[in-house]
Amino acid sequence: QQQDSKGKVIMPGLVDTHSHIGSVEGADSTAPIQPDVRVLDSINVRSPGIQKAQAGGITTANVMPGSGHLLSGQTLYLKLRDGGTIDDLLIRDGQGKIAGGLKMANGTNSRRAPPFPGTRAKSAALVREQYVKAQEYREKIRRANGDREKMPERDLRMEALVEVLEGKRTVHHHTHRHDDVLTAIRLAKEFGFRMVLQHVSEAWKIAPEIAASGFPVSLIVLDSPGGKLEAMDVSNRNGAVLEKAGVLVGFHTDDSVTDSRHFLRSAAFAVRDGMSREKALEALTISGAKMLELQDRIGSLEAGKEADFILLSGDPLSVYTKVLETYVEGKRVFDRSDPKDLLFATGGYGASRGDELHLGGDG
Repeated sequence: QQQDSKGKVIMPGLVDTHSHIGSVEGADSTAPIQPDVRVLDSINVRSPGIQKAQAGGITTANVMPGSGHLLSGQTLYLKLRDGGTIDDLLIRDGQGKIAGGLKMANGTNSRRAPPFPGTRAKSAALVREQYVKAQEYREKIRRANGDREKMPERDLRMEALVEVLEGKRTVHHHTHRHDDVLTAIRLAKEFGFRMVLQHVSEAWKIAPEIAASGFPVSLIVLDSPGGKLEAMDVSNRNGAVLEKAGVLVGFHTDDSVTDSRHFLRSAAFAVRDGMSREKALEALTISGAKMLELQDRIGSLEAGKEADFILLSGDPLSVYTKVLETYVEGKRVFDRSDPKDLLFATGGYGASRGDELHLGGDG
């Protein structure tokens, strides 16, 4: 069905590089490092959070477990298609492999009673220990050279870490304080893995060091004070400072820390505090796509890409602008003129009920 878009704004679908929609769960209290845990096994795609994200113009999301562990599991890169099962939302690479990263964290979240670490130094030591074991596991496999009798016993934990060591899985690292950020960079350099720095509340304190590391940063932009002690020096100037330093910058919601329906505001706040309009809009789209290594498929309006786009009532950075329609791979998944979709956009009775799933769209 053709729509009259006169006077409206069309832009690429938004890429949320750090989300928790779908009632996702990950590791438990048995150990601080659990790389074998897959959020694939815990996401509820019938959760209304999926529809609320669509209402916010989000078409791709990196859905992750929480940050209460040094390593809490394998993340999923999802297309927010309408669907009844997780398979309907998966993204697969050219070899058919499910796309996703690995969630790590440091700082205060993962510090508690044993077997968890009690200090920052012990946190890093535990991470280092596991990656050394993964290096040794990989070497045993190499030496076996296909001989089953010489192969080590299969270890799902080590398999995931070897994927990181071999560049097949990107680490998404929760980190806030400047010293924690530098520790994450130090470990990534030591073991040679790809990484996206997530949150980075004190990025403004160490922008040159982040730039020198070459790692991209996915920022959370807050519209109200409060939160954890280690994030007390968070600044919405982070986007501007990192842009000036030459860092690839993206945004994320950490939903429900920031509501997915208001994701556009992240760019608006960053621009208000000095980030360029161009880079702020890229941070919502193509920059996030690059962090998920999906830039050839999503993140911009180009021939040959997957037709993820949104229709806006006005300027993307205006507080008065509404997401009117959201399309994933050319199919409309949100239509503000539809009362059922409007409910997810604005709230009200039934908007948070799982059985209110709307599988509409015009096909």
